[in-house]
Amino acid sequence: MDEIVRMMTRDGAVKAMAITGRDLTERARQIHKTLPVATAALGRTLMACSMMGDMLKGEDDSLTLRINGGGPLGTITAVSDSSGNVRGYVQNGQVDLPRKGPAKLDVGAAVGRDGYLTVIRDLGLKEPYVGSVALVSGEIAEDLTSYFVESEQIPTACALGVLVDRDQSVLCAGGYILQLLPGADGAVIDRLEEAVGKLGPVTEVLRGGADARALLERLLDGMEPELLERSPVTYRCYCSRERVERAIVSMGAKEIQDMIDAQGEAEVTCQFCDQVYRFSREELEALRESCG
Repeated sequence: MDEIVRMMTRDGAVKAMAITGRDLTERARQIHKTLPVATAALGRTLMACSMMGDMLKGEDDSLTLRINGGGPLGTITAVSDSSGNVRGYVQNGQVDLPRKGPAKLDVGAAVGRDGYLTVIRDLGLKEPYVGSVALVSGEIAEDLTSYFVESEQIPTACALGVLVDRDQSVLCAGGYILQLLPGADGAVIDRLEEAVGKLGPVTEVLRGGADARALLERLLDGMEPELLERSPVTYRCYCSRERVERAIVSMGAKEIQDMIDAQGEAEVTCQFCDQVYRFSREELEALRESCG
């Protein structure tokens, strides 16, 4: 089962979180029928969004992570609730590119580097908080690190990985975010940099049998990490027929009438879970009337 684990070092210098996301990435792959490089890019984005969503305080808060680097994948979008449950899609999921090595998908080339990583936090206020940074590599983890440093002034180390099996299913997926808290000294930074280098690729550690807790324990070894929370996360879409009806009504009476005149009926597909909602002429006419 996928989960997010949170820890903090006893001296309060470092807060850390890790995620295992094999199931949610595989669910996204099955829904969107993505090819390997798109699966890896979407999986990394989903897990990053999940961890950032889990940082939110309010029960009804949500976070959207959007990445567009001008590459063949197009825009990647993920949305998380405040518990880390996440959904998302990639614009061109059937893109395939040559590998960089025997088991190395070229996510950076698929995403591209000529664009932005954008974070939208909806905290229930009048306007959502929007932060955006230029992409560094298109590999997503490095770009997220850049976002935290530039937009939030928080020194951060981030890693994300998705390992795709020969049958194109997801073998393992996970990642971590380490952040320095005010007062952390240079020795802590050196220690973390050494630990990150020693750990190596996340997918190799997970493939060896480690879970999210073991991942953090290895990264924070010798720093007296304290477990704060373990919580399950999943791929979860909140679409419903009622929500789709509200979206249609929000288009206005004229737009709905144009839809009736052109097609006589409507078929709406959720971009996150591919659920199809069908509306007959009579149902559309009733929605048009409800526009008042």
